[in-house]
Amino acid sequence: MSIVKLASISTQPPADAEKQKIKKETKKLKRAIADLQNILYAEAKHSVLIILQGMDASGKDGAIRHVFNHINPQGVRVTSFKVPTPQEAAHDFLWRIHAHAPAKGMMHIFNRSHYEDVLITRVHGLITDKTAHLRMQHINHFEQLLQDHQTAILKFYLHISREEQAKRLQERISNPKKRWKYSDADIKEAQRWHDYLHFYEEVFDICSPEIPWTIVPADKNWYKEYLIAYLVHDCLSHLHLRYPRRIAHSSTK
Repeated sequence: MSIVKLASISTQPPADAEKQKIKKETKKLKRAIADLQNILYAEAKHSVLIILQGMDASGKDGAIRHVFNHINPQGVRVTSFKVPTPQEAAHDFLWRIHAHAPAKGMMHIFNRSHYEDVLITRVHGLITDKTAHLRMQHINHFEQLLQDHQTAILKFYLHISREEQAKRLQERISNPKKRWKYSDADIKEAQRWHDYLHFYEEVFDICSPEIPWTIVPADKNWYKEYLIAYLVHDCLSHLHLRYPRRIAHSSTK
């Protein structure tokens, strides 16, 4: 029985959240994240993996674009996982994921992730419950392996309401700047809303409980961006990062 019930969790910011104050704080956090990420890159002792999951139009692309836009591009990588290629499908489901795990000193962001292989695959009946539960155990072992290799993992579920999703999908049709994002499949997937909620709730309960999910109220982008920035900053702060003390020497003839 699932402990997390997404239908009972608000998709809106807390009532006492002040938009302008929050947006100012987000700007400070983004600058601080950039400074810490620079040390992360220089020290090369830790790595950070940020996983973004959510319904279509929940704002994953926007979160990446707005929260991480101050970071040195050399130290960050973004990977969007789509339908597996024939080569990827010929391997185990984590093969393509592991190839994009962050090296020490790096911050990697997964726009969708290995969790798609226990979500959309179940919604569409592509795998059995038995296979899904086995895969979730493999996910737990995989994430523990990354942690043992000094990779900090942050997992965010961007939680939007069904009404907000419908509004954003309609905007993809009406707004020429967003029309490229639109696909007929979006509407079909939206009709499976309750199936996705059910399988997400099971993921929250089973997958790596020691690496907890953060359910981000995502109907308002300004609050979504703040909460992600706050938790990324908190994670980096707790790594106790330090610039290396070594000095590079050039040889002379």
